Amino acid sequence: MKQFYPKDGRVIFHVDMNSFYASVEIAFDPTLKGKPVAIAGNAKERRGIIVTSSYEARAKGVKTTMPIWEAKKHCPELIVMEPNFERYREASLKIFQFLKEYTPLVEPVSIDEGYMDITSCYHLGSPLYIAKTIQARLLKELGLPCSIGIAPNKFLAKMASDMKKPLGITVLRKREVQKILWPLKVGEMHGIGQKTAEKLNKLGIITIGDLAQSDPTKLKHSLGVNGEKIFARANGIDNRLVDPESVFEFKTIGNSTTLPVDTKSMEKVKAILANLSDSVARRMARKEVCAETLQVTIRYSDRKTVTRSQTVVNPIDDQSDIYKIALLLFTKHWTGEPIRLLGVTAQQLIDKKNAFKQLDLFNYERDVKKYELTKTMDKLRDRFGEEALLKGSQLMAKKEDRLTDKKTRGTSLEKDFFIENRKDDV
Repeated sequence: MKQFYPKDGRVIFHVDMNSFYASVEIAFDPTLKGKPVAIAGNAKERRGIIVTSSYEARAKGVKTTMPIWEAKKHCPELIVMEPNFERYREASLKIFQFLKEYTPLVEPVSIDEGYMDITSCYHLGSPLYIAKTIQARLLKELGLPCSIGIAPNKFLAKMASDMKKPLGITVLRKREVQKILWPLKVGEMHGIGQKTAEKLNKLGIITIGDLAQSDPTKLKHSLGVNGEKIFARANGIDNRLVDPESVFEFKTIGNSTTLPVDTKSMEKVKAILANLSDSVARRMARKEVCAETLQVTIRYSDRKTVTRSQTVVNPIDDQSDIYKIALLLFTKHWTGEPIRLLGVTAQQLIDKKNAFKQLDLFNYERDVKKYELTKTMDKLRDRFGEEALLKGSQLMAKKEDRLTDKKTRGTSLEKDFFIENRKDDV
């Protein structure tokens, strides 16, 4: 079977489970098979929000974030269920344990998707045969459908797995990039969000082909390091390895600021912590992550620095929650000496859809509304500046003490890696 494998390159799979939450519920209760099923917060109330739905429901017009009452208009026979995160967690563990039967090079990237490097698995058959076997076994043994992308690197494998759902298997070779990927809009490219797509469009870059043929120097000037990365990806280049150890790594999102003048004023401290918490929360929202641990950094006038952290029961991502914990940590550990620097850091970050938060009905609706409110506030701040919509406690600080420009807003403490699944999840 070696003739089906490249002599020098790699063979990478991206395995993406189809309509995961709904599929797990259908596997648990086979009587739901073939029926339109939706998972929603506050399922017993018409004001609940759709989290995900089966393909039968999607065919009737049911979409994620759609209110239940609207979904029911599209599909009166829709079966609405509340999420069971422990059930999804258990299913995810089984999936990745199953994938490791084929190769130890399995890298989970979320609860329902991961990469596999099968370059050395020629003894098991051709890549296409292995993909078909994996797909068939997952469906038969766990009752869970998936799509698989086959490619020479992770980026192309991810793009390929998105091309046919449900139960699709797509091969995407590097020589096919120009024909298959280049005609697509840049917003359809993995790794490019709405804001980046808008920036690219303003530069006259509309399709992936436009991006691939653009000037990389200008891209770097406009988008920084990310400009170089997406230029390479648009040309089918991605040298990242499938790294099973990445699941044990985590990143942090944090901001700190050095005060213009050392202070012992609790009023100023509260305003600074509120601003730092706001900045961290906004960056977390953009990356769609939440934190299980929060850390506060205090540096005194004699340069002595202490850090204190607290792990929470439910992952947090909201400014008010971050601020409350930050203030609690500061109050508990401050010695009363003059302060030169303060920092707030969110740690042990996880993708929001992997945050197994036991949401009660009220919290789910509140979080959805909070998400929409945050997006609106971000747009206003982007348009009118960081001081727009500051809360009362934040406005109490003197103008020179507000963290509103690049110099005083805070220094990024973010690292280049983060945990996608908890260590004990794999």
